[in-house]
Amino acid sequence: MKYKLFQQVALAKDIPEKKLRRGDLATVVDYHPAQAGEPGYSIEVFNAVGDTITVTVIPESFLQELTADEILHVRSLAR
Repeated sequence: MKYKLFQQVALAKDIPEKKLRRGDLATVVDYHPAQAGEPGYSIEVFNAVGDTITVTVIPESFLQELTADEILHVRSLAR
């Protein structure tokens, strides 16, 4: 398991069907070991005031760790 439960991560790829973009923050809420392919994670994505936007399952390659040289940014979901 590369990411810990409840770790904050960033999306490494867009997820258009969920209106999520690369760089959006998410919280890891479950781990799914690989059966035949890549392991996956359930993630929860919140808006700026803490309301849940979505919970979804994605492959590990869709996530990246946060680093100290990054800055958080706010964007509108309406766009």
